[in-house]
Amino acid sequence: MHIAFNAWFWNRPDTGSGQYLRGLVKGLRAAAPDLRLTLIAPEGWQIEPPNGATVERVSLKGSGHLAKAVFEQDGFPKAAAKVGADIAHVPYWGSPLASPIPVVVTIHDLIPLILPQYRGGILARLYTGLVAASARGAAAVITDSEHSRQDIIKRLGLPTEQVTAIHLAAGEEYHPRPAMTLDEPVRKKYGLPPEYVLYLGGFDARKNIENLIKAFTYVKTGTQDAYPLVLAGRLPEKKSPRFADVRGLIEAMNVSDVVQLIGEVDEADKPALYRMANCFVFPSRYEGFGLPVLEAMACGVPVVTSDRSSLPEIVGDAAFTVAPDDARHWGGSILAVLVQENVAQDLKEKGLARARQFSWERTARETLAVYEKIAQGLPR
Repeated sequence: MHIAFNAWFWNRPDTGSGQYLRGLVKGLRAAAPDLRLTLIAPEGWQIEPPNGATVERVSLKGSGHLAKAVFEQDGFPKAAAKVGADIAHVPYWGSPLASPIPVVVTIHDLIPLILPQYRGGILARLYTGLVAASARGAAAVITDSEHSRQDIIKRLGLPTEQVTAIHLAAGEEYHPRPAMTLDEPVRKKYGLPPEYVLYLGGFDARKNIENLIKAFTYVKTGTQDAYPLVLAGRLPEKKSPRFADVRGLIEAMNVSDVVQLIGEVDEADKPALYRMANCFVFPSRYEGFGLPVLEAMACGVPVVTSDRSSLPEIVGDAAFTVAPDDARHWGGSILAVLVQENVAQDLKEKGLARARQFSWERTARETLAVYEKIAQGLPR
């Protein structure tokens, strides 16, 4: 069997779509060595394919968002057929409306349909309508969680048998073994304190940073400033309905002495950042999967997260789950991890065991089953 992948995000491992594509391809190489894989990318993309995979180039037409849409709708499906692929896999919500070969599309979430702040202008809404229509014509839809599967079935009106939930996984680099030669340079690079609570992610509205900062007014009182909150990630350039004014919130809530902003973090530094934290917090209101909580658990860090969307499905009983608007409960849960050693150790052990249940090879095997089901219906 020959699978062609839309590799638009291959060189963006800082995005969920890029991480997913790389993890899946690597897992498929391990799970099915005989499977033929072709990465289809625009000309100029610098791609080093994994062993056994090939790259097909497509010339871009137009620029910006238009070029991306033309690649998705025209360049990619034609190239997939040209290389003789049996199935074309688009690893993000951007499948073609028409294709000469069957299409599998992975929809990580339905944020533009579910959250009003993310719907954008007329062009963004037109694009969402296009990819929603194209998903209805796909041979199969894969998503990251059962919660997202139910969203997709309900919002896009797809038959239940067309949509399969397949969990993601943390990379092998996310592990609990301290590496002083790697971790301490990361501490110095970002000016990290000896002990800290970590948030790593975006600062858009669904991430619920306002209530996390509010929760730290309680943490500050309970720990005498001993455990600062480290906020890692690129800050928005300006305040808008979609993005929080993080610095303004910190000042307004009088926690500037216990909140540290370290900015964007290099991908290679993330495992060390997790490992050195005393607690990882992730108060998001909506996630298709929530990979950071899994990465943190895989690094042996106690996790406090939201009780909404897919997050309880991912963490099981291996983390504290809290209503996103209950800042006092958030503060109490974080304090319990910080000051009760037995609580922290219990969450650490449960988190490590939970994280071991997820692997890219398992993701690949379950994805391969979707491919094989489609292949059974192809003419011989």
